[in-house]
Amino acid sequence: MRIIIFCQVSCHDRAGAANHSIPCLCGLDWNWTMASMARVSLGRFLLPLFPLSAPSSRSFAPCPSLCYTHLLSRGPGAPASMSSSPLCVADDQITRRWKPMCLYHTQGRCTMMGDASHLEKFNHDFLADLKANITTLNKLKPQNLDYLLVLDLEGKVEILEFPVLMIDAKSMDYVDSFHRFVRPTMMSEHRINEYIEGKYGKLGVERVWHDTAIPFKDVLQEFELWMQSHQLWEKERRGLLNRAAFVTCGNWDLKTKIPEQCKILKIKTPSYFMEWINLKDVYLNFYKRRATGMMTMLRQLEIPSLGSHHLGIDDAKNIARVLQRMLVDGAILQITAKRSLSSPGDVKFLFKDRVR
Repeated sequence: MRIIIFCQVSCHDRAGAANHSIPCLCGLDWNWTMASMARVSLGRFLLPLFPLSAPSSRSFAPCPSLCYTHLLSRGPGAPASMSSSPLCVADDQITRRWKPMCLYHTQGRCTMMGDASHLEKFNHDFLADLKANITTLNKLKPQNLDYLLVLDLEGKVEILEFPVLMIDAKSMDYVDSFHRFVRPTMMSEHRINEYIEGKYGKLGVERVWHDTAIPFKDVLQEFELWMQSHQLWEKERRGLLNRAAFVTCGNWDLKTKIPEQCKILKIKTPSYFMEWINLKDVYLNFYKRRATGMMTMLRQLEIPSLGSHHLGIDDAKNIARVLQRMLVDGAILQITAKRSLSSPGDVKFLFKDRVR
């Protein structure tokens, strides 16, 4: 495989503006020096290309704004399944034109929609990365659900990011998104700053986090309004989802983290979080291959990774792309785990063969 890399080091941030303060940034701190910019941008670019482990040669994430890559040839040894995949051409096109999402826009707070240079550098439409291939629709199997809500939380101490992507289970189409950064409530401001610097500083998005993060209780209220706007949820139905289900990469998000966060806030775990689809279990039972995580799935399915790993909205997008591929291949999405309303502490796993 032959790759041409064009690298430019400048004092421009992810929004593409000069080194001064303006109301809407989309990721990077304006006050970085040229030297630190070079270190971070090159590190973010080279690590996905030459990681310590050996992922698929097609899994890479171009560094936003600073480095551009063009895959000129797939190279020898590419599996036949890659070229025959119905999503292969679409994946190549997505990879070549990829640009980072405006993280203000994902939360409905971008103030630069009239700035042509900003729009050139930043994606404001999830369809650019999640466009379904209409030629494959005749291969889809009937699903018992209408919508799949891809959820990928971030934050170990408290939840820091809450991204959800809504996918039509019948057509694979991206429908809508809900994305909020979450401000911890039981930590000191000093601890929060350290926490965010360690988590999001290395991704260059700590500024947008500080600008937009809101408490988890507020996130839940806004999320419920969002679900109601799509007729996904209503309190009158005992609070359960309406012909929809959360899709997660593992059980941690809904089995562990949501209940922990609700316990910290001394609130009851919402009933719409009582059941979910662990994509790893569906993947194991459908492909008869074990995948320990999202990156393993992407490698095995020859899907190039986009964006920054452990930025929740980017991970949710990559999980959604795995989901779309599985739907194309004929997978049927079923609930894999649930807890009862009367005994929410007990989780019942519904698949005999599952990733533990």
